[in-house]
Amino acid sequence: MWFKNLIVYRLSNIDGLTNDKLAAALAAFSFSPCTDLSWNSTGFTAPVDFNPDMLFATENAWRIALKTESKVLPNSVIQNLLTEKVQNIREVERRSVSRKEKSTLKENIIDDLLPRAFTKSRKTEAILNLNQGLLLVNEANANRAEMLLTKLRKSLGGLEAHRPRTQNTLCNLMTHWLLQGHAAGQFALDRDCELKGFGDSAPVVRINRQNLTAEEIISLVKNEKMVTQLGLCWQNRVRFILTQDFTLKQIQFLGVVQEERGQAEDMESMMFVSQSLMTEVLCNMLEELVKLLGGFKNG
Repeated sequence: MWFKNLIVYRLSNIDGLTNDKLAAALAAFSFSPCTDLSWNSTGFTAPVDFNPDMLFATENAWRIALKTESKVLPNSVIQNLLTEKVQNIREVERRSVSRKEKSTLKENIIDDLLPRAFTKSRKTEAILNLNQGLLLVNEANANRAEMLLTKLRKSLGGLEAHRPRTQNTLCNLMTHWLLQGHAAGQFALDRDCELKGFGDSAPVVRINRQNLTAEEIISLVKNEKMVTQLGLCWQNRVRFILTQDFTLKQIQFLGVVQEERGQAEDMESMMFVSQSLMTEVLCNMLEELVKLLGGFKNG
């Protein structure tokens, strides 16, 4: 229900995108389970369990979900069966087995095992906020976020989306905040950070659950190290770790947000209120952060 991580994309030229158009596009690329001889399958699925629709809409956000299913076939199992087959040929037919024949035997083993292999699946959720032109992906893994974006582009026949680029860098801003001992605006320093020196083999220092204004931590920054990750709290409503590439990790929505959600009568009402509130908090926080970074760069 609540996002735990966040990778952000800016969207362009989305004026013609409607609820019905998006739902139809997602349905055309809906998820189907792996076939007997396929390794994986990817497609859009219903983002909520209580409704089969391909998107869950609130007044400011559309929630979508990409499901990926993949076969689990340990290489050790394949190699053991291959070794047995090769050994059997040597003993029964009294001949050696060429590299090409081994490759063919291996392919036959895989074809035989795939229909019986276990499968694992995962779901990547995202929210489209057309009012602010943002795609919010509940991921810390860039490759998985890009997979969702690629599938979304394909379903819509194209979508202009890219990671945020700002006038100032997050690395510079976070380093400045740590050096001055406090953040700006409605942000406050939390208790985690990562520092990195310069150069390809620069040392990395990770600090967890400590007072970030302590002199020994400030001295590390003064000793030619930059802040690449920083724990922050915004409006006492949400806390997270911000990285230099605009990824948010370990997001926690605090008690005040939970209180604002109130007590819903059913699961659908609870999801509606939670999604609206979460989108509002995240987008307003990102808007202030971008302003503190001098705004977006054009292009």
